[in-house]
Amino acid sequence: MPRRTATMLASTLILIALLCVGVLIPVPYSEMSPGPTVNTLGDARGEPVLHITGRKTYPTSGNLNMTTVRVTGADYDMNIVEAVYGWLAHDSVIVPHDTLYPDGKTEEESTQENAEEFSQSQESAKVAALEELKIPVTSRVVVSTVVKDSPAQGKLHAGDVIKAVDGTAVEQPEDVAKLVTEHKPGEDVVFTIIPAKAAAAAEKAGKEPRGTREITLTTRKAPSEDRAIVGIQAGTDHTFPFEIDIKLADVGGPSAGLMFSLGIIDKLTPGQLTGGKFIAGTGTIDDSGKVGPIGGINMKLVGARDAGARYFLTPDDNCAAAAADTPGGLTLVRVKTLDDAKKSLEKIRAGDPAGLPSCSTG
Repeated sequence: MPRRTATMLASTLILIALLCVGVLIPVPYSEMSPGPTVNTLGDARGEPVLHITGRKTYPTSGNLNMTTVRVTGADYDMNIVEAVYGWLAHDSVIVPHDTLYPDGKTEEESTQENAEEFSQSQESAKVAALEELKIPVTSRVVVSTVVKDSPAQGKLHAGDVIKAVDGTAVEQPEDVAKLVTEHKPGEDVVFTIIPAKAAAAAEKAGKEPRGTREITLTTRKAPSEDRAIVGIQAGTDHTFPFEIDIKLADVGGPSAGLMFSLGIIDKLTPGQLTGGKFIAGTGTIDDSGKVGPIGGINMKLVGARDAGARYFLTPDDNCAAAAADTPGGLTLVRVKTLDDAKKSLEKIRAGDPAGLPSCSTG
């Protein structure tokens, strides 16, 4: 065999061997890439994303697309070859596995957490939209979760309405922790509640829940702090004057809140919020309409551009990263609040892009 042929054959065999080794060796990385976008004004799997009953709605046009990021699963073992390919690809990002899944979080735990965040973002999106439209929403403080083997287990339950702690009326979820921590571990604290079943029945009947009960709990010391706890997480439950149903499967996390709110506002008001244009965006939202930052902004920009978006509503805290690598043909619009987003949509409808608040790398 000629020396040159033998050398090429040996090099090929070495390359194949290295590739085989690379496929077999796992590395502690995960991949992020652009995910699908969904028009909140349209349908998903044959059903409207936003379905409103009990209130007059109006025709819409154009797009208000929420954006997503695809990530490799918590239990997926990436190999060297995949990591190198991801580093070289422009439309994906390779990050340390712990960045996406801290503290050894499993696939099941991550899915559950994302589902809970998505559900909470829907509630906040509804509240923010109706508050923006001056439509009253009734809110109440409830028990969100009860910690296993805690003083509250078996005495308080998820959905119980918390009216007072030690006789002091509760207005916000944070009031509960504040009042409990006024005690020393081992002291009793009295919760005035309306049981979850009674509250649910009253809501179904369209009545104000009645029939309070007093529950006495003995506090204990927090695991890592010298403060009193009873082992619950307080949250807010809302009663809406009509039904707003958000149907979207296989999506998790809180980042669609802004786009859901805008979609709800568009459906509940005459005229067309988009002016028929293709607008995408992202951002968490709280009950007051404040827009918060999200992860994977650059992947979402690529997904929006590829879907056909011309404008992208960008949370203020994500603006610098987005401006540093903006896909061609996409105009970034900086937003801090839901009201900011509405005003920017007015400018887009009016054909005044020069008046839009922009993002910069500074």
